[in-house]
Amino acid sequence: MSAPNKKKILNDPVYGFITIPTELLFDLVEHPYFQRLRRIKQLGLSEYVYPGALHTRFHHALGAMHLMGQAMSTLQSKGHSISGEECEAAQIAILLHDVGHGPFSHVLECCLLEDVPHEEISLLLMRELNRQFNGALSLAIRMFEGTYERPFFHQLISSQLDMDRMDYLNRDGYYTGVAEGAIGAERIIKMLDLVNDQLVVEAKGILSVENFLNARRLMYWQVYLHKTSICAESMLIQILRRARFLIQQTGPGAVFAPESFRLFLQDSISLADFRTNQTYLNAFTRLDDFDVWFCIKQWALHPDFVLSTLCQMLLDRKLFKIMLSTEPFAGELLVELEDQLHELGLTDEQCSYFLVEGQATNAAYLPSGDRISIKLKSGKVIDIADASDLSNIQVLTNIVRRYYVCWAKELMVLSKPVSQ
Repeated sequence: MSAPNKKKILNDPVYGFITIPTELLFDLVEHPYFQRLRRIKQLGLSEYVYPGALHTRFHHALGAMHLMGQAMSTLQSKGHSISGEECEAAQIAILLHDVGHGPFSHVLECCLLEDVPHEEISLLLMRELNRQFNGALSLAIRMFEGTYERPFFHQLISSQLDMDRMDYLNRDGYYTGVAEGAIGAERIIKMLDLVNDQLVVEAKGILSVENFLNARRLMYWQVYLHKTSICAESMLIQILRRARFLIQQTGPGAVFAPESFRLFLQDSISLADFRTNQTYLNAFTRLDDFDVWFCIKQWALHPDFVLSTLCQMLLDRKLFKIMLSTEPFAGELLVELEDQLHELGLTDEQCSYFLVEGQATNAAYLPSGDRISIKLKSGKVIDIADASDLSNIQVLTNIVRRYYVCWAKELMVLSKPVSQ
């Protein structure tokens, strides 16, 4: 019996035909940890704004792997020595960089886990895969952590100009229909070079990098921090908060949830817990968006008014209203909104679920972080902020902060059947 062919070609809507180049990469794609990403949408609840935003973390990870392969070829073509083992390790690292995302990605991260970044869970899962694959991922893990002696590999995996950002801007722009997400990733990759094993961009690629930074700024306001997405995500956070409250008040049977999901609702789980208790990591690998949506459908029938109302509102897209400001909201406004909710018959405790205050920040480029370095024709290397003649470079480097308040303005209509 002949061995199966593990070198596959996939048809990607963004890049065309892409290749899974090695048997190890194929086996990792086939692994249940990675297949789970098929069931986690890349943009969470952005489909409430952009109906086409239905692509998954699975799509994104494969696209980032493809771009990493292009980056390796570019650097090799410019005379830099990169072994086949290094190429494969870099593609493994970027393929698995998001394997630690939970349902709805950043929403779960902020409200069900105690400051446990998805990158840390990705690293734990990569180490478990390394054990299962007899140490074959050791080099990829060093690159992912930034401990490998050639730093440009980590820069390609996680920096302000990495393959992760290049793919998600292109891909998210494609699926949302927001044209500003198009960044010319192929052009930027062709301009990549190395100086002392540090990643640089040739001077003739400055305009492409400027476009990349501007596209990132626009995509944040138009997609990632869109006011409707903020409302929907705020509602989901309050739903999970209420479910946790009910479980902690009356026990695990207070609300229905699959065992693996209930574990995260009832326990306060820290990074130390993940590292010392395999139960949590195993349960995490069984979670995806479908678990949460199934529970939301069940909870819409729950006798608790807060939980059932929030769930039904989200299912029916009866979203919170939102106000945005460049300054913190005056206390008088919040009191006025609370009074409106009180007039609907809500208690102070219930109001806390139907009135949400927060802030969103956006910076296209932070010179204080991992810099984007430009290699001039003279060979000198300078920061993109110094090399650019873009008139709005200050706009790109400034941290923009917007304050928001969301509230259930249409609660009265929805609550009538409940109160009768």
